[in-house]
Amino acid sequence: MPEPTDSTAHQGPEQAPSRPTGSSAPAPSPHRWLALAVVTLASFLDNLDANAVTVVLPAIQQDLGAGFATAQWTVAGYALAYALFLITGGRLGDIYGRKRLFVAGVAGFTVASAVCGVAGAPAVLVAGRFAQGFMAALMVPQAVSVVVTMFHRDEWAKAFAVLGTALSIGSVAGPLLGGTLTDLDVLGLGWRAIFLINVPLGLIALIMAVRSMPESRSQQPPRLDVMGVVLLTVASLGVMYPLIQGREQGWPVWMLVLVGVGAATFAVFVRQQGVRHRRDGSALVPPTLFRHRSTRVGLTVTLLVFSGVASFFLVLTYHLQTGLGWPVLKTALVTAAWPVGITATFQIAWKHGAGRRRACVAVGSLLMGCGALWTLLEIWAAGDGQLAWPQLAAAELVMGCGMGLTTPVLTAVVLEDVPADDAGAGSGVLNAAIQFSSAVGVAVIAGLYFGQLGEAAGRHAGAGGSASVTAAVLWCNVAVFLLTTVLSSLLPADPERRNREQRRSPVTTGS
Repeated sequence: MPEPTDSTAHQGPEQAPSRPTGSSAPAPSPHRWLALAVVTLASFLDNLDANAVTVVLPAIQQDLGAGFATAQWTVAGYALAYALFLITGGRLGDIYGRKRLFVAGVAGFTVASAVCGVAGAPAVLVAGRFAQGFMAALMVPQAVSVVVTMFHRDEWAKAFAVLGTALSIGSVAGPLLGGTLTDLDVLGLGWRAIFLINVPLGLIALIMAVRSMPESRSQQPPRLDVMGVVLLTVASLGVMYPLIQGREQGWPVWMLVLVGVGAATFAVFVRQQGVRHRRDGSALVPPTLFRHRSTRVGLTVTLLVFSGVASFFLVLTYHLQTGLGWPVLKTALVTAAWPVGITATFQIAWKHGAGRRRACVAVGSLLMGCGALWTLLEIWAAGDGQLAWPQLAAAELVMGCGMGLTTPVLTAVVLEDVPADDAGAGSGVLNAAIQFSSAVGVAVIAGLYFGQLGEAAGRHAGAGGSASVTAAVLWCNVAVFLLTTVLSSLLPADPERRNREQRRSPVTTGS
């Protein structure tokens, strides 16, 4: 299934629902296709909105009179909230009913979108984005549950194809729609239209969900790890808040202390997860997931990839619009080449990557590095002159093709040795880690860019100074993608090769 992109990086499998034990395949529901349309619409809105935001960030910042930290929080806040509550959202659906959680998520997402659309202050917009991420974490995991519980197994491929196609369209349409609505200034709303358009569509999804979706829940509902969520939230905010706000506030001592508190809390979280798992097996992040080399190495490489993606496009957007004065729609046309590239190569990797995993990841990440380097060189060469958008779009297309080759293989590697009983937790942890690494990348690399940009503005360096700052910071993204290429050699051997080696050896070792 093609994966969505969130501001270029909202990607990964959703958490699988718990299947009723001791039951055969579910009987087909007469309303299953209508229910699929409902969850597809909701997932499409989430993906569309996420991809539309980055290209309008400069316009949002200017309209609200906000600082650069607001731009970072607008992207990172959504990803962070989504990451923190995704696993819990899936489990809440198993416990209290997937329809109930889906309806609550859609309603909350619609309200949060309205809050973002009418926000008159930066803090209100950031709060709305956090709320959107939280509600998406309740809403999106239920989409997979609808397919699993309402369709026969032999219809899953077709149903997932419908869902995946809609997400791919949302990835491409997001930047274009955001740019078009903002440039046309529909009803005088400007950038606000990209949030307010969710309100009527969300209401339609809500009404259809109430009428078409049957209620379902797990016959053996999992326990909630509330303490784990609290500890992980405190640890994450303890690190993220100083990374984003520290630059604008001059790095006071208390922020450095907060980073230490966040790191210490994360250590407590790791210990608490081990204790909880040994006690009743209900840990938010089961420690057993990391016993396998495939999960450890695959997840490390995945985190690297996604930490470089969201920050890359945020930096590029600010250079094009703030540094060069490009209109939003022109920026969106360049950005849209990225998901087009992903769509072009995703199925190739999904179908043929199983026996060429190291090669796929190496070639894919190398393409991403080359595309980022191409972008960097175009910006550096143009200086205070105008960039040619076809060349820039071609560079983003190359990056997208690389991403399409890389992500499905990494998904398979991370999850291949996870026991069936932990499959839902494994996929949830993977997706949550992807969102979290995207948020960290925005905090670190975009924070470095905004800091350097502020110094360049203080020197009155103009567009030429902006180009040099952008090119310098994009080296970080190039380095991340090239490091991924190097680490791809540490991925476990392809399954067929590993089986051959085990057959030749009288004593086999674990993965």
